[in-house]
Amino acid sequence: MRLKKIKFEANVRPEFAKVLKARVDDYFKTNKIDRYGNLNMFLKAITMISLFFIPLVVIFTKTVINPLGVIGLWCLSGIGMAGIGLSIMHDGNHGAFSRNKTVNRCMGLMLNVVGGSAKLWKLQHNVLHHTFTNVEGMDEDIDGPGFFRFSPHHKHKTVHKYQHLFFVFAYGLMTFGWVMWKDYLQVFRFKKKGLIKEQEFKKELSLIIIWKLVYFTYILLFPLVVLKLPVGLTLLGWFLMHYVCSLILSLIFQLAHVMPEMEFPKENSKNMIENNWTIHQLETTANFSQKSRLFSWYIGGLNYQIEHHLFSGICHVHYRKLSNIVRDTAKEYNIPYYTNGSFFAALGRHYQILKKFGKVPA
Repeated sequence: MRLKKIKFEANVRPEFAKVLKARVDDYFKTNKIDRYGNLNMFLKAITMISLFFIPLVVIFTKTVINPLGVIGLWCLSGIGMAGIGLSIMHDGNHGAFSRNKTVNRCMGLMLNVVGGSAKLWKLQHNVLHHTFTNVEGMDEDIDGPGFFRFSPHHKHKTVHKYQHLFFVFAYGLMTFGWVMWKDYLQVFRFKKKGLIKEQEFKKELSLIIIWKLVYFTYILLFPLVVLKLPVGLTLLGWFLMHYVCSLILSLIFQLAHVMPEMEFPKENSKNMIENNWTIHQLETTANFSQKSRLFSWYIGGLNYQIEHHLFSGICHVHYRKLSNIVRDTAKEYNIPYYTNGSFFAALGRHYQILKKFGKVPA
């Protein structure tokens, strides 16, 4: 089934988008700041890549052999893996890491190095999620597995009554599913939707297979077959690495869009979303934990999801300053600007909406 051609109503309060863009442009011009990453971004990239690979080197060289120590190192690698996703490949695949396109491509391909597919991610995230945030049938980020109900428009199932109880455990399986089966299913699905052209399909499928072989060779085949590391401990550690990474990634992104105050709009009979795209982003996105500098540094500024959705081509190192401009402009035009306090306060509100969506609709 090919993707529907849905459009936004550009004539709904267009002055807000124009004024906001002008003010953001003026901020960079007045302060003579580049929109892309700076030295801190490259230092962060080195840090996150090291946080992923160094624990693996320590494990593979048998520097640490205590089982608990080995498991701890695998989990530390998972924290680094999440850091790569949040702080490196994310900006790279948005073209915001650097002004240099080759640098952006290399940073974006770090997703392939850790078992994913940059191509598919950009289609799901940049094209679908960022364009049609929280729109039923378009945003695959709210089309979770069948045991989750992330939208009031999804059909209710009995299992949804318990999603607020098991969501933390299930969120830890996301990247494990990516490396094992999701990418293969998604490349065929995107072909049917017309996001991947017929003549490009074989190439993309081949690249997915090649990168998976590279990933599984260095992460499992090499330590198990060549280094003869304990099979059970290695497989458990690898799974926990993905579990830690998945839990971090899932919570960061879900706290931005599946929240009580969020809108979940549907197109009208003319395939139009009756809203301006810029305002739509503010009505479907929320910030959280804006006071924590260290937390924001680690998660790539994605506690400022509103700013990211409005200006995804701008590196995340600028989001904190831009948030003042966006918040004040939104207030001036009486447009909502949602923020949910600390990470744990936002987590509590996410729990509430999962519980609400889990109930049988009236």
